[in-house]
Parts: sequence; C-alpha cells; structure tokens
Amino acid sequence: MVDLRTEFLGIKSPNPFWLASAPPTDRETNVVRALKAGWGGVVWKTLGEDPHIINVNGARYGAIHGPDRRLLGFNNIELITDRPLDINLQEIKKVKRDWPDRAIVVSLMVPCEESNWKNILARVEETEADGIELNFGCPHGMSERGMGSAVGQVPEYIEMVARWCKAHTRMPVIVKLTPNITDIRYPARAARKGGADAVSLINTISSIMGVDLDRMAPSPHVDGKGTHGGYCGPAVKPIALCMVAEIARDRETSGLPISAIGGITTWRDAAEFIAMGAGTVQVCTAAMTYGFKIIDEMISGLKTWMLAKGYETIEDFRGRAVGNVTDWQYLNLNYVVKARIDQDLCIKCGRCHIVCEDTSHQAIATVVNGKRQFVVKDEECVGCNLCVEVCPVEDCITLVPLTEGVDPRTGEPIRSGYANWTTHPNNPMRVAAAE
Repeated sequence: MVDLRTEFLGIKSPNPFWLASAPPTDRETNVVRALKAGWGGVVWKTLGEDPHIINVNGARYGAIHGPDRRLLGFNNIELITDRPLDINLQEIKKVKRDWPDRAIVVSLMVPCEESNWKNILARVEETEADGIELNFGCPHGMSERGMGSAVGQVPEYIEMVARWCKAHTRMPVIVKLTPNITDIRYPARAARKGGADAVSLINTISSIMGVDLDRMAPSPHVDGKGTHGGYCGPAVKPIALCMVAEIARDRETSGLPISAIGGITTWRDAAEFIAMGAGTVQVCTAAMTYGFKIIDEMISGLKTWMLAKGYETIEDFRGRAVGNVTDWQYLNLNYVVKARIDQDLCIKCGRCHIVCEDTSHQAIATVVNGKRQFVVKDEECVGCNLCVEVCPVEDCITLVPLTEGVDPRTGEPIRSGYANWTTHPNNPMRVAAAE
C-alpha cells in the first residue's frame, strides 16, 4: 500500500501537495474549495499590516503559450493581499478549526523592523495556524517598498528577520527564498543561521513577458504602462529544481527541510522535487490553469508510480537523487555514448540531420539504400543529445553507451569507443557502401 501522508516540521497533511501563497489562497472561499478537492494544505496568501495595499484594476497576468495554446510560462503583477488583516485572520482561524487534518501555513510580509514582525506574529498565533512562511521573494511592487525580494537578496537581512521571528513565535518558521540572486546557497545559509526551521523556493522570477508593438508598452499593461512582474509556471521548473538541488547538497544547509515551489504541474514534477530532497511541494500556476481538481491526477499518478517502484511512503525516495548531482569537473570523461536511430520508428522528416549538419557535428548522414534513411556516423557523433531533443517521435533516437560491455543491439562484446558499431555488419551505412 502507498501512504502519501506527510509530516513537515511537525505539520501533518494527508499528502505532500500544498497550494502556494498566491491568488488561489487569498480567501476562505477558495481555500475551502481546494481542501474539499483534496489538497493536503495551503499557504495563505501573504498578509501584511499596510492598509494601503491596492491592486491594479486591470491586466494582472501575462502568459507565454506553446503552439497548441498550452501555458508554458505565467507572469503576475499582483501584490500581497489587499483584504483587511482582521478578515484574513478570522478566516484562517475558521478554516483551521474546520480542517484540522490539513496544513494551514500563513505567509507574511511586513516592513523590516522587529516590532512589526512581533506584532503580526502574535496575531497570527491566535489563529492556531500550523506555521508561518516569511515572504522574502516577491520581485515586484512590494520590493520597491523595501520588502519581498529586497530583503531576500540580502543574506544579512534574512538572518536578522528569521532570528526575530524565532524569538517571537512558537510556530515553525519557513523562509521563502527569491530566485533573483546569483547563488541561492547564501540566502539559504542565512536562513539556517537565523534559526529558520525550513526554506521554501522558488518564488517568482523578475520578468517582462513581452512588448505590445502597437502600444509600444510592456505586456500586460495598465492604461498604457507596464512593469516587471513575477514569472512562474512550467518554464521555471528547471531553475527551481537546480536551486533546490544546490541547497540539498550544500554542506552548510544539508538536512535543512525544503518545501519546493516552481512549475509543478504533474505528479512526475512533484516526484522529481521530492527525489531532490523536498518534504512538500507547493503548486500555484497549475491550479490557476486547470482548477483545483488537478489534485486528483497528482495524487493518483504519484501513488501509481510509487506502487510500481515499491515505495510505500515519500520518505522511501526523498532525497535519493541528491547524491548524483555533482560539479562538472567530476563528470566521467571516459563515458562514451552514441546516438542510435530506430529505423522502424523514423518518419524520415530529416530534422535530426538538418540540425546536426547545421549546428552540431555533421554526425548524421542521409543514406539511400532502397529507401531514404538517416544514420549516425559514430566517428563524428559526440553523444550531445541534440538529435534526441529535436526528434518529433518519442524514443526514435536514443543514446546508447559504448563503453566496455555488450552491444545492446546484438549482445556481442564490444571493446570501447565507437569503432565497433562503425564496422558492424548491420550498420546501414556499411550495408549501403557494400552494395
């Protein structure tokens, strides 16, 4: 049996899928809908004490779409909650009372003075929420006011505020990190040094989605003017995964609990972040794209995969990929792979040949042997994987190891390097030359 129950900093939830602090967690109505749908928890949209938070009444979101209109990247210029603090706190208390088995974490952002943090922490504690998340990541609007990423980009500030919060609350403290920084390890180290119980990452990436060439203004725009916003969605997943890995394998932050955020759209995305050390995963853009019921696919998919792999809990595979992340200098330069094209799957489009000829190593040749074929020239192939990535047919082109061992095509012993396949009697180029 597969058990997805999760305990993160003592916070229990029926599964590791939490909704991130964002528009979907702005109010009781949305949060309750999410919990009914099956989400393991939520991080309530960022609260502050400033009564003058006013969001724009216009385009707050921008997007980049693929050819099929699938959303690849998402951008927003929305600020923290513009709802009264008292109302939010009342709703948080009610939701936690009604849903005691779900994780309810509260995101916070106030000016960088100890008294501000002390005051809001006392009020949040009264809701009996499970923990707090310090929003040091928001790259727009609030950063211009000395909050958000303006704090997250300065490790000394992170350490200072984390220490304040640990001194003034019994709740677990999670520090949400900004990706708008050169090396994510430094803010993570500062969070640990300040006593934070965990980190969450990544927050959104500072971005402008495009330019309206008719208005000559950034897109989206409000009354003809635009600004940079926060980039998220599937496109940022590789960046988030890299930053999570850097923290997980850093000696100074090793063992620091991580709640992963960034482009998590499927169960596989979640499994990858967990394998890289995350204890929970937070989702936003996927919910805003497909609705809260996407949780059904995430849960069923993760359970099915875990069952197939023999994992009973997420702890059985959490962090197992971290040890295989290394620096470039430690990669095995004696490891040899070559591309192989499955002629039965090949649709003869020639994309592999074109890109290899124009932009790579001229390692794919066109062979006319009764019919048009594309074959790999091992003496030129460096195993770069470009042909695999541009091929429109899945698994048509693969990389095959050619180090000491057995040729996977024939079962025959091979020495090393590429010479064996080049001279192999079944190589289409050799057959064509012979004829």
